[in-house]
Amino acid sequence: MEDKMKKIEIARQFLTDHLELFRCPVCEQPFVTADEQGLLCPNRHQFDLNKKGTLYFLAKKFSGEYDGEMLAARQRIIQAGLFDGILAKVAETITSSHAAILDVGCGEGTPLNKLLKLRGNQDYGVGFDISKPGINLANNQATPSFFCVADLARLPFNDHSMDVVFDLFSPSAYGEFNRVVKPGGQLIKIIPNSDYLMELRHLLYPEGSKNQSYSNKEVVDLFVKHYPNSTQQQITYQFDLSQVANQDLLIMTPLHWGQGSQPVTAEKLNSLSQITVSVTMLVQRF
Repeated sequence: MEDKMKKIEIARQFLTDHLELFRCPVCEQPFVTADEQGLLCPNRHQFDLNKKGTLYFLAKKFSGEYDGEMLAARQRIIQAGLFDGILAKVAETITSSHAAILDVGCGEGTPLNKLLKLRGNQDYGVGFDISKPGINLANNQATPSFFCVADLARLPFNDHSMDVVFDLFSPSAYGEFNRVVKPGGQLIKIIPNSDYLMELRHLLYPEGSKNQSYSNKEVVDLFVKHYPNSTQQQITYQFDLSQVANQDLLIMTPLHWGQGSQPVTAEKLNSLSQITVSVTMLVQRF
């Protein structure tokens, strides 16, 4: 109970200190009050903190495709360092000091927490996801970040309130991103390359099958269409699997959902000693 209360108190303090970030997703008016319960807008729409210190901004319940087991496996792998090389580049790329960072589709929260630590905790972060199980896992961590359940298409954040919009493998709503980012701020989008986790992909899909190969060209082209002056950087490295359970690697990715995937024996899965992390970092400065 003490730990839960502490999380509620931390969340209340964050909302009080950063009330300017949030707006009502119902009437799109900035919230005017952060009190013991949560947030209240001028039109009396109220969003209350739950016992975990989370705000639920969705108008109706949503069942995400990522279940608790998948999210927990993802958390273990990311905490072990799968995305550390990516996050190090992102930390270097952020130009603002004391930045407000919005993590789009934050999932179980580890990437945002690691990013803030890499930045020396000089920034503050808000992560949102449509998945309630993901946000619950995020809030179970000791973290300076604030996590909430929200809809990508109707963000509960004020116009020009964020210094950085960070999108790691998540869908994009460029109109909303343009609205919430500050002048001089940055949109940083990470997308997987064709050789991302290729060793696992080759175990799951036989040669010549539809899903044995992957292309991010359409995603890159759409980003460039929206932001012709954006920049691109390739990030590629090998992640050592010796400190993780390879089964977690299989569970954490939707790769095994694809049409034509074949069962992978424990022996074959455990034969992997490293995995390729290969992504494109797309950056737009506003």
